Amino acid sequence: MTKEQTKSNENKNTTKKRLASLDALRGIDMFWILGGEKIFAALFILTGWAGWQVAEMQTLHSQWHGFTFYDLIFPLFIFLSGVVMGLSPKRIDHLALSERLPMYKKAIKRLLLLCILGIFYNHGWGTGLPASFDEIRYASVLGRIAIAWFFAIMLIWHTSLKFQIVTVASILVGYWIWLCFIPVPGGNAGILTMHGSWNAWIDQHFLPGISYQNRATDPEGLLSNIPAIANAVLGVFAGRLIAKAPTLGECKAAGILVGSGFMCLALGWSWDLIFPVNKDLWTSSFVLVTSGWSAIFLGVFYVFVDVLNYRKCVYPFVIIGANSIMIYLASSIVNWEYIANSIFGGLVLSGPETWQPLLSIFSLLAVQLLLLHWMFKRKILVSV
Repeated sequence: MTKEQTKSNENKNTTKKRLASLDALRGIDMFWILGGEKIFAALFILTGWAGWQVAEMQTLHSQWHGFTFYDLIFPLFIFLSGVVMGLSPKRIDHLALSERLPMYKKAIKRLLLLCILGIFYNHGWGTGLPASFDEIRYASVLGRIAIAWFFAIMLIWHTSLKFQIVTVASILVGYWIWLCFIPVPGGNAGILTMHGSWNAWIDQHFLPGISYQNRATDPEGLLSNIPAIANAVLGVFAGRLIAKAPTLGECKAAGILVGSGFMCLALGWSWDLIFPVNKDLWTSSFVLVTSGWSAIFLGVFYVFVDVLNYRKCVYPFVIIGANSIMIYLASSIVNWEYIANSIFGGLVLSGPETWQPLLSIFSLLAVQLLLLHWMFKRKILVSV
């Protein structure tokens, strides 16, 4: 075997190891959606300690301006999709069109499929897709992930790293200028309210169907897709850094990630003074704050899972992350609570009354984890 082949194999093995930390972090991100967000309320019932109520507040979305850790779940997922792309970025604009077409078709197919699945997810929980097109909610979490991923991969395929950096800066500054300094038709500039923002005006005039809870501004509305692209591209930069870890040094790469994360937090919260952190508007300050936390968590997980090799400790999160899209969609069409009660209901009711809420959550998570464990061991990994 030649020296070049040996180096290539080492790089491939390193990439595979890195994916363990990505799966673990993606899994802990999904854990809160699957039922983990109810743990703190159950612990408060069990212990009566007020600290659990404080923790529970972090499992609720901000009402408007502001930030909770539950607001991080969505942008972290987008950031991690960028990390995966950044692990092995490649330009294809030098290839002949006939060679690029299959890649374009695959990207467009993924974009459309995720958008369609997002629409079906919106109408789960036993309600079904409305017969009238005007009653369908088209904006979705999966749709935003798809759009951010699609534009990020197009940038990777066709532009240089320098151009991508300029693009992120232009998106963040341009979005700030748009929302804060350009008047809304029939209104004023800089109105960042549910009904008076540019986001509300565009959703009301151009977003088909209905919005989330019939709000004036849909949290996954049209305009806020633009800054979400920056989350994905910032994830690409993080992936590029991790890809260089074998030569740069694993701990050094993780240190740069964490340091960059704190810089983003400082910039984001400084910007918050004039452009508030807001999830529904997906403000530029929100992009920086969420990307900052994403980079910090990625650096920590990379060291813990891949460098120190504590994979067994995070195995439940790894199996969630490995099939994150599947279990996310299943949460909309499968009644997990009914299944958990059918299997563990008797055991839960036999416990002390103060323990029952916590035991119910554990039973709910156990059913989902057992399925994911079975799929993981048989290498059944569902991806789009």
